[in-house]
Amino acid sequence: MKIFFRNIHLYLSLVSGLIIAVVCLTGGVLVFEKELEQAWHPERYHVTSANSPRLPLQQLTGAVAAYKPGAKITGVKVYADPSRTVEFSLAGAPGGEKGDKKEGGRASQGPEARETPAAGNGVPRAEAGRREGGAEGKGEKGGKGGKGGEGGPGGPKVFVNPYTGAVTGELNYRETIFFTMMALHRGMVGGPIGKLIVGISTVMFLFIIATGLVLWWPATRKALQQRLKVKWSGGWKRVNHDLHIVLGFYSALFLFVFAFTGLAWSFEWFNKGIYAVTNSPMQRPEPPASTVPAAATVAAAPVQAVQGLPVASAAPLSPDAALQLVKQQVPEAESYALQLPKDLAGSIRVATLRRGASYENATDELFLDQYSGKVLSQQTYEQRSLGQRVRGMFKPVHTGAVFGWPSKIIALVVCLLGFTFPITGTILWLNRLRKANKKQRKQQNTVAAM
Repeated sequence: MKIFFRNIHLYLSLVSGLIIAVVCLTGGVLVFEKELEQAWHPERYHVTSANSPRLPLQQLTGAVAAYKPGAKITGVKVYADPSRTVEFSLAGAPGGEKGDKKEGGRASQGPEARETPAAGNGVPRAEAGRREGGAEGKGEKGGKGGKGGEGGPGGPKVFVNPYTGAVTGELNYRETIFFTMMALHRGMVGGPIGKLIVGISTVMFLFIIATGLVLWWPATRKALQQRLKVKWSGGWKRVNHDLHIVLGFYSALFLFVFAFTGLAWSFEWFNKGIYAVTNSPMQRPEPPASTVPAAATVAAAPVQAVQGLPVASAAPLSPDAALQLVKQQVPEAESYALQLPKDLAGSIRVATLRRGASYENATDELFLDQYSGKVLSQQTYEQRSLGQRVRGMFKPVHTGAVFGWPSKIIALVVCLLGFTFPITGTILWLNRLRKANKKQRKQQNTVAAM
C-alpha cells in the first residue's frame, strides 16, 4: 500500500513541485508585507505627533487636490493613533479596473488594507467595496475585481500629515515589489490560466501533504524516534532525507491549512461551498440610499463637496461632519474608513475597527444619509452571517496574521520550509534512482558472471 501512496506523492510532486516552491517563497515574502512596507517608507505612515490639534479633513483634502490636481478622492481613512497619517484613496485611471480584474489583483492585501486579501489599496476597493473580508463583497468571484472580494489595486493612495497638511508620500501598489510577488503567488503572472494552474497545483499539494504523512508514519517506536529529529551527524544524503521527512512532518499541518485556505482565491466553487456549508447568503444587501432633497442638483455631488468645490443648496455632509457623527456612534475605534458616495442617491459607508478586534478586517460598518447624517443601517462584525465571518477568517489564517507576530513568524518559517521540500524531495528521488540503478547493474553483473 505504501508503494501506491509513494507513487502518488512522487508524481504529483514532480508535476507541481516548481509551482509549489514559487508559491511558498512568494507567500513567505508576503507574510510581513505590511511591516516591510512601513519599515521601508516610515514617512508615509507615521509623523511626530504634535500638541497642536488635527487639521480638518476639508483642509487636508485641499492639500491632496493641490498635490494631484483633478484627482477624484473616493475615500479617506483616519486613525485614532496620533502618530498615523491620514490616508486618501484616489480613483484609478480609466480602464485600470479591467486590467486589475485580469490580474486577479490584490486589493485586500495591500500593506494598509489587510482583507484585503486582495492588496491597490483604495478604501472603496480594499476596505469598502470589498466589505472588509474578501468574500463578503457582493458577488464574490474568486478573485475578480470590482464587485468581488479580491478586486484590483484601483488608484493610488496619498498620505497626509494631519497636523501640517503636508503630503508625506504616495503609494501605487502596482509599482511595488509586493504586487509582483502577489502576481506570482496568485497566478504565476499568467492571468486566468496561471491562476487556474496555481489552484490545481494547490489541490495537488493537499494530496502531497496527506500522502506524505502516510509515508512518514513509522512502523516501530525506534523508527518514530528517528523521524522526529534530524540526524545532523549523518552524511549529506541522510541530512537531506531528514530535512524532507522530519521537517515535512512538523510543518504538514500548517502547510495543509495554508494551502486549503488558499483555494478561496483560486476557485469560485470553493467560495460558494463556504456559504453553502454555513447556510449563508453569498450576496450582501444593496447599500441603503440617501433621501435626495428636492433642491439637490448635480452641482451638489459629494465628490465636489469633498474636493472643496462650490455646491448648491442641500449640499451633502462634509467628511468632517460625517466623521464626527460616526465618532459619536463609535467613540473608541482604532480607525475610521469612509467610503464616499458615487452619486446623489448614494450613502456614506464607514468601516470602524474596534480596539482588540480579532483581525484587521473584523470591522463594524454603518451607512449615513449623505445629506442629513441619519444612520440608515448599522452592522457589527458579530452580526455578519456565519459564512461572511468564516470567509473573512481565511485571509488572516492564510497569511498567518490571525494571532499577530507569533503566528506570522510560524507562517514565514513554514513557507520557507515549503519552498525547500520540492528541492529536498527531488534530491531524495534522484538518490533513490541512482541506488536502484546501481543495485540493478550489480544484479546484472552477478547474473553475467554465473
